[in-house]
Amino acid sequence: MRLPLLFLCLLASTSSLFAQTVPAFKDPSPKRYELTARAKEVDPRVMPHPEINFILDKDGKPQDLEQASVDTRVAPQGKLVIWLMGYSAPLFERVNSYGLHILRVQYANGWFDKFGKEPPPADDKFLGKIRLEAATGEDASDQVDIPKPDGMMERSFQFVRWLAKENPQGRWEQFIAADGKGLRWDKVIISGASHGSTTAARFAKQVKVDRVVMFCGPRDQYETWQGLPSATPANRFFGFSHVLDSGWTGGHYCRSWELLGLQQFGPIVNVDQTAAPYGHTRRLITDADVKGDAKRAHSSVTPGGAAVKDAEGKYIHEAVWRYLFNEPIDQVGQPVPADPNCLKDLRNKAKGQ
Repeated sequence: MRLPLLFLCLLASTSSLFAQTVPAFKDPSPKRYELTARAKEVDPRVMPHPEINFILDKDGKPQDLEQASVDTRVAPQGKLVIWLMGYSAPLFERVNSYGLHILRVQYANGWFDKFGKEPPPADDKFLGKIRLEAATGEDASDQVDIPKPDGMMERSFQFVRWLAKENPQGRWEQFIAADGKGLRWDKVIISGASHGSTTAARFAKQVKVDRVVMFCGPRDQYETWQGLPSATPANRFFGFSHVLDSGWTGGHYCRSWELLGLQQFGPIVNVDQTAAPYGHTRRLITDADVKGDAKRAHSSVTPGGAAVKDAEGKYIHEAVWRYLFNEPIDQVGQPVPADPNCLKDLRNKAKGQ
């Protein structure tokens, strides 16, 4: 009996130690904090890159605003969501209600308007290399020149440093690495929609993060980087998209999800027909009524104006959003075979081969 008792004591001690790694809020007046700053004020090294549509001012208005929020009334999970898309107040509010910190930075991501066009280039990792450079600020592509201060990683690090000083109630310092030279990426949930979800996935292939939440993505339908070895385990990737989204009609999402290996964790599940936790799968879809509007379908999977509501005016996908950001990563569904109707080689199809 001694060995089991000792084991239980050690387990309790380890669990207690783990719990202590999440700093509790010590806010005398708990509330939800919303913070905004200009990138160039957070870090004077920030530079405009008009050649890839990354500018700091336009018509007298700042174009480099960054947002962050945290709710000190909610027990913290000790995780930071980095959102790679336009600011969404409804999304930020929900993420905070889960006990998560969240921020959005301005980084040099406007290159897609220049390079994301037909026909596909010869290099089947062309866009992936640009995404990686925009995310890391490291030289990954010969098509762009994005220095470290203008990449997502450094922008996020500098913003968290600023937040730690400006909002000590939020305990942002917990996301800074022990050496003070970057973020603790093991505490980061990287997330985005469309272009942002695709870059989130590409970044997570390179850097191990806590989780990846992909709304209406990833795309890059002519590329194969999705199948590269991954620093972030495949069970940490979660996707959600609408069946009328052109990413489905064009075959983009099924191939990306399978190249990422998500079929290992369950089938594609329609959230409008199955209740949470959706068999613990990583691939979620909806066929909610968007009046046949493909553009609305693309945006409908995130909280906001395009999202579908019920007769009482409430969002119908609240449980889905909670699942995406909170489902334990070690709970997974049963593996299923790859879909024989999911065409992986869209590149040769586009060439008529």
